[in-house]
Amino acid sequence: MKRKLIAAIGVAAVLTGVAACGSDKKDDKAAANPADRTGTVTVWLMDESQTTWPQLVQNVTAQFKAKYPKVDLKIQYQQWSDKIQKLDAALSGSSAPDVVELGNTETQTYILNGALAEVDKKQFANSDTWIKGLEDTCTYQGKLYCVPYYAGARVAIYNTADFKAATGSADLPTTEDALTAALDKIEAKKGSDKTYSPLYLPGQYWYAAMSYVAAYGGKIATTDGTKWTASLESPEAQQGIQHFIDLVKKYNHGDQTKDETDHANVMAHEKAGLIYGNGWEAGSVITPPNGNAKLKDVIKTATMPGPNGKPLPSFIGGSDLAVTSKSKVQDLAKEFIADYTSEKNEAILVSKQTLPNNTKQLEPMKADPATAPAANAVPDAWFTPIAPGWAAVEKQGILKTMLLDILKGKSVADATKAADDKINSLINNAS
Repeated sequence: MKRKLIAAIGVAAVLTGVAACGSDKKDDKAAANPADRTGTVTVWLMDESQTTWPQLVQNVTAQFKAKYPKVDLKIQYQQWSDKIQKLDAALSGSSAPDVVELGNTETQTYILNGALAEVDKKQFANSDTWIKGLEDTCTYQGKLYCVPYYAGARVAIYNTADFKAATGSADLPTTEDALTAALDKIEAKKGSDKTYSPLYLPGQYWYAAMSYVAAYGGKIATTDGTKWTASLESPEAQQGIQHFIDLVKKYNHGDQTKDETDHANVMAHEKAGLIYGNGWEAGSVITPPNGNAKLKDVIKTATMPGPNGKPLPSFIGGSDLAVTSKSKVQDLAKEFIADYTSEKNEAILVSKQTLPNNTKQLEPMKADPATAPAANAVPDAWFTPIAPGWAAVEKQGILKTMLLDILKGKSVADATKAADDKINSLINNAS
């Protein structure tokens, strides 16, 4: 869910050849009777599964333990802020988890470094209708190395009371021109509060910035099938970046140099009329202890208007589940993932207004007002380059640095050229 998707791996040398040889075969052999099977399965899940859908974890744990009562199932919850560092250390040593949750921009680097075991698509529910943007991040050279878990799309999250008080309507405008006119009215209404932002759009929020790039037809990088080339210097990309920067400067009266990490918290403190975030973050705004319960009936979601009279294209976020190549119980690990992503358990995600891993269960969410903005954003969503060196680009914060440089006075042309040069030095390198 909460995406600090920074993929950084320093284990290529350690893992060379691991994917080819797989796990210890004698340890993978199941006992004739599952009730006699022994061993340990260690699962790393992100903290959202503990706080937002604990019932899913409880269901799978009970199901797994009923079949394998002598197997020690260890669920360990991780934080996005340090998961990569911990995982790299575990993979370099002898304490690698058997199952690991990865953000969908993290998977390619681990695949290329041989850290993930190949899986059979046929073993998993609704795999014929998996959301393509997730399945693509698990696929390399026609082979599958992880299983889509859930999807995410960004939407407008707004305070209906603030819009109503300033414009007379609690509805979010459907065009950007009408939206900025409404934001101007909100600013006038809230004029005495200099810490209030009609639109809280943090300057380092590169996922949002690249959505504006996509809105104008630009791309972070393009490929001819063999080589990736950065393309932020293109007129389309520069126009989108400038559009983003203009919105930040005009409407964000908080710290413009921050990223989006705490924007839900800013809204919970009633210091923002509108944020652009993952659909689930609307729940974060209103759910204690960090959220504000009195805003329960005030905070709504809607499709974010973009330039040229069209919705703003969303980044396709989400998580995948993978079996590590070092696992000695790969069969059990794959079975755990199959149970965890069953249709019944994906339905629990749907009940929490989180997008499932497949279009079959996604479809009804398109008609539900609470989930329609995010669900309808999935088909036209964009994704980061699925390139060997993309993890290094994210690790070095190249896009964030570019945006900060522009906010500090560097021209868009100069900043995008510098970013392209750095991206080109990294994007085609697997390590």
